[in-house]
Amino acid sequence: MTPTENASAPAPSAKINRRVVGITVGAALGGFLFGFDSSVVNGAVDAIQDEFGLGEALKGFAVASALLGCAVGAWFAGNIANKYGRIRVMMISAILFFVSAFGSGFAFSVTDLILWRVLGGLAIGSASVIAPAYIAEVAPAKFRGRLGSLQQLAIVLGIFTALLSDQLFAQTAGSASETLWFGQEAWRWMFLAGAVPAVVYGFFALRLPESPRYLVGKQRPEDAAEVLRDFTGETNVDARISEIQKSLGSDDKRTLRDLRGKVLGLKSIVWTGILLSAFQQLVGINVIFYYSTTLWRAVGFDESKAFTTSTITSVTNIVVTIIAIMLVDKIGRRLLLLIGSGGMVVSLGMMAVAFSTGTLDADGNAILSDGWATIALVFANLFVVFFGATWGPVVWVLLGEIFPNKIRATALAVAAAAQWVTNFAVTMTFPVFADIGLTFAYGFYATMALISFAFVFFRVPETRGMELEDMLDDVVVKRGKFVTPVASHQ
Repeated sequence: MTPTENASAPAPSAKINRRVVGITVGAALGGFLFGFDSSVVNGAVDAIQDEFGLGEALKGFAVASALLGCAVGAWFAGNIANKYGRIRVMMISAILFFVSAFGSGFAFSVTDLILWRVLGGLAIGSASVIAPAYIAEVAPAKFRGRLGSLQQLAIVLGIFTALLSDQLFAQTAGSASETLWFGQEAWRWMFLAGAVPAVVYGFFALRLPESPRYLVGKQRPEDAAEVLRDFTGETNVDARISEIQKSLGSDDKRTLRDLRGKVLGLKSIVWTGILLSAFQQLVGINVIFYYSTTLWRAVGFDESKAFTTSTITSVTNIVVTIIAIMLVDKIGRRLLLLIGSGGMVVSLGMMAVAFSTGTLDADGNAILSDGWATIALVFANLFVVFFGATWGPVVWVLLGEIFPNKIRATALAVAAAAQWVTNFAVTMTFPVFADIGLTFAYGFYATMALISFAFVFFRVPETRGMELEDMLDDVVVKRGKFVTPVASHQ
């Protein structure tokens, strides 16, 4: 019998509480800000280059600068959440993003634009930590996977919304550089539009209950009991609070020192989270979103069709994320990740092969024959399908649930910071890889996908159906697979 199988405890509800769905959606709106911010700049980047006379290097840094802010925001979000609560971090994120939207929209030089973008990054990084942590802490174990996946659904919806709003502003004005309303260019309105989801996020955050795990840690068991009873549908509240208290320990001060362990200075489970985050980016998913023009030109699309191709990719991402939500609590996290890694190896490998057949035009752009162009396009979208249905949402689910209560927010902050740093590195290195050759670039990402398969097989535990209080500090090997210590007692 596992610790989650308590014969004296009432059977868990077979239906999900609508109220927990509501608060989960509210928390997941932080992911919407993440997706919106990462995509909105793409519609404005050429106009920004013309406005401020930027070279290619500075333009690339202006686009990627928000990712540095994301890394910093993620790094500090855990400690702030432990000290002041999950809801206050959401409110801070909403305010920072609101200010960043206006600052970026009214930027008078590339320097202050970068500063405003970094400020927005602080908000996004914080939200990327607190949303999965909060959702995991309020969601019933039976439904935690699909509720946690709402974070990724919000991200891809944010990307799609930014894409549509950019197109609307550009088409209304004539181009992103043309004046739209009140004497402001369309590209400025693209950034200003971000104030709307920031306000919505802040409004919802004000109405969310605090995490019961945080409340117990702050010696407020009565408030925690109310949240567990009213929102999560917990039927044995006293027993659950007792388990939370035991898992938290007596010291309510959480710091980075809590992450110390025997594996290169950190606990093994912390390294698992860090590597999950890193591999999610090392497979090159953001290359498809940030640098898709290179691919579309190579397969014969001109710039006028960029909106159509980007829309197809975004809609595909939304659909497959919904599929992941339907599957994650049925077949488990590990199997989905393994399927995703395998599919990405094949997809990226075929893209590398396709580009190896290409020739270069006078400008150095890769040109593929009709047959190989079709193959590259098909497998590029299959790559998005395999990523969007597996690694996209499942990593956020796992990051919210694999860490013990005592270190969850802090460990998740470190893992999310690693994700943003890796995202920045992949974004900045793709032009260098592309200069070497797209075959090399996609071959590298295919290799990372292959390594991610081995990593999941040997290092990632299955957490489906487990209570958060059953997550201990480390994972151990049993029968060739890594499982949590509690699972090894079965």
